[in-house]
Amino acid sequence: MIKRKITDKISDFLFKGKILIIYGPRQTGKTTLVKHIIDTIPEKSTYLNCDDKEIRVLLENINSKNTDLLTGNSKLIVIDEAQRVKNIGIVLKILIDNNPDIQFIATGSSAFELSNEINEPLTGRKIEFKLLPFSFAELSDNNSVLDEKMQLKRRLIYGSYPDVVNNPGNEEIILDNLTDSYLFKDIFSLKDLRKPELLEKLLEALALQVGSETNYSELASMTGANIETVQRYIQLLEKTFVIFRLRSLSRNVGNELKKSRKIYFYDNGIRNAIISDYKGIDLRTDKGALWENYFISERHKYLIYGKNKVKQFFWRTTKQQEIDYLEERNNEISAFEIKYSPKKKPFFSKTFLKSYNVTESNFVNIENYYKFLL
Repeated sequence: MIKRKITDKISDFLFKGKILIIYGPRQTGKTTLVKHIIDTIPEKSTYLNCDDKEIRVLLENINSKNTDLLTGNSKLIVIDEAQRVKNIGIVLKILIDNNPDIQFIATGSSAFELSNEINEPLTGRKIEFKLLPFSFAELSDNNSVLDEKMQLKRRLIYGSYPDVVNNPGNEEIILDNLTDSYLFKDIFSLKDLRKPELLEKLLEALALQVGSETNYSELASMTGANIETVQRYIQLLEKTFVIFRLRSLSRNVGNELKKSRKIYFYDNGIRNAIISDYKGIDLRTDKGALWENYFISERHKYLIYGKNKVKQFFWRTTKQQEIDYLEERNNEISAFEIKYSPKKKPFFSKTFLKSYNVTESNFVNIENYYKFLL
């Protein structure tokens, strides 16, 4: 088993009076992780899979007088795929209110449904964690930095989903199955999603524009939808961990792009599966976009797993001055120029450097990228 970065952080919060919530896309190893946690503690544990209808019915009928039907003498109870339980936030509140000495862990593949239902009932009672596809650091810890660097070209094409990493030679079959059967299951199950074919068109358009500024009007025209629908579907894709957005930084320079967005995929393999393109990196016309998506998504994981409170941006002006990626912490900015080849000379806009409190200027390429991911 490849150890996940959040394992120790979860262990630190066990039996501290908080419900632990683990979010993440399907097939990223949430079940494997919670079963590993069960195996590492001496206390009696119960594992409940909410894909089982009987388990869902039991949970949905829990009240303050019958929680013992569920808890018994267990000290740790895991509720897997918790988003499938109606009113799960209230259910969890009843359980912890009546069993303060029991540790509850809930996992969910859809942040959209689960977070909306638990935020109010569990205010101040929960600690949240995200579990994403394997990170560079996790894979490096399992083997070595050198071994993982040697896998870079494969990661750029096939990504880092656990099944993909663990089954070399079958990457395309696994990714096609992921995109067809698992990844969008939560989205398609939403009662107000009436046009799944529109979502598929939008995903393909986003995949082809990865790393570019996102124009909602252009996407609406390409998909035959209105702008409001495009925005809503993008929000759903974000909530279900398919994509994430970066905002443009705009505070000091008059011709900055003020409301622009860039969209990235959490995993390169999913992006390539959507457009059915698994050609090797040296044959790609989108090499630069794949490299940018890979580094920014890996840096995103690095920050999430480290619980780093950082704001992420890009910067561009109408005069085509730009910086690929920015992080802001305590009013200090780290700037990143991301280029595949180490032979390209980095350039940081003097306008930007004069206008902002830039404490770091980093040039990232395929030779040194690992230093920013460990």
